[in-house]
Amino acid sequence: MNFDLPADLVAYLAELDAFIEREIVPLQQQDDNQRFFDHRREWARTDFENGGLPRHEWEALLGEARRRADRAGHLRFALPKEFGGQDGSNLWMAVIREHFAAKGLGLHNDLQNEHSIVANNPFVLILRDFGTPAQQQELTQGMLDERFKLAFGLTEPNHGSDATHMETRAVRETRGGRAGFRIDGEKMWTTGMHIATHCLVFARTSGADGAAKGISALLVPSKTEGVKVEEYLWTFNMPTDHPRVSFTNVWVPEDALLGPLDGGLAIAQHFVHENRIRQAASSLGAADYCVRESVRYARERKPFGEELARNQGIQFPLVELATQVEMLRLLIRKTAWQMDQMPKPEVEKQLSDKVSMCNYWANRLVCEAADRAMQVHGGLGYSRHKPFEHIYRHHRRYRITEGSEEIQMRKVAGHLFGYMGAGKH
Repeated sequence: MNFDLPADLVAYLAELDAFIEREIVPLQQQDDNQRFFDHRREWARTDFENGGLPRHEWEALLGEARRRADRAGHLRFALPKEFGGQDGSNLWMAVIREHFAAKGLGLHNDLQNEHSIVANNPFVLILRDFGTPAQQQELTQGMLDERFKLAFGLTEPNHGSDATHMETRAVRETRGGRAGFRIDGEKMWTTGMHIATHCLVFARTSGADGAAKGISALLVPSKTEGVKVEEYLWTFNMPTDHPRVSFTNVWVPEDALLGPLDGGLAIAQHFVHENRIRQAASSLGAADYCVRESVRYARERKPFGEELARNQGIQFPLVELATQVEMLRLLIRKTAWQMDQMPKPEVEKQLSDKVSMCNYWANRLVCEAADRAMQVHGGLGYSRHKPFEHIYRHHRRYRITEGSEEIQMRKVAGHLFGYMGAGKH
């Protein structure tokens, strides 16, 4: 068995590092853009007088970084070559995301809003696999060059992780001689709706509450009459672009249907494993950063005339975290590699539990590592002059989103006890 990373992957990491130093670091340093990353970051990013939304200057900076990465051929790395990508594998993406997060805060990779110079763009693949030729022609290129942006309307105020009991309804209705659907309901955490051109709305079109079949996905232009942002939910980690959105007597034509009628949940699940393994890798990288920064500080700090690191009360908690980092890195890379060896449908049967293990444990680990880093750094660690409070506030949400850790553990238990997966009996 060989656990070394492929030589071409190592070379690509070096290429990315060189690009960051050449293009991204100077951009971060000019025009006081450092304010978005130092102790002023939350205030610089957040327009508190405008619903807590991201400031225009912050989103414009992220956009410029992405444009530079796209020109250099990095932004679309994970996408197929037909979309200008490099067919990036799950293993490569996991290693890249860990590598970026381990660098600490910076314009190269800011997961508060899923920004990275090597991007995820699941909507392009969803459109490829489920869209009609007309939908693909209208939207694909626009999504690649960011003229079109999609929000995701799945979660609802009363149902959280349970999509099968959603109350949003879409019923057939003809208007002006055109067949279509009337949509009524509410969605929560419809991230990015303030800049979205479309919202992918999931609604029940048939079947009983609780049934997986009978839910459909509809592409709704965000300016459609009856679509209303009711409020932006202020979160632990600001700024916020997570609104509650109502759909009242919203009508869309029949060709707004994305994918099969009554089969929309397959779209919602389409990219879940890739998202979870990459997000786990990011949490791992951030945890590693917190541990290494704590070790460095403990060697430098000399209270009572001796290195802080001499104290076992400092050493042992960091030893435990460093051990978990090493073990989790192996599981994430092994799981990502295995994902690359099989078709997507087989991942759900064979590896879904391992992906969930990686995800929930990495998200828990980074919170523990950030908390320990605050403790080791003392008062300075608690301040915004260190990045640990930001790392904690950001990654804490992933113990809830992308499937809460309880949902992930339930998936693991289902495989472990034979209620689901390849060993179901």
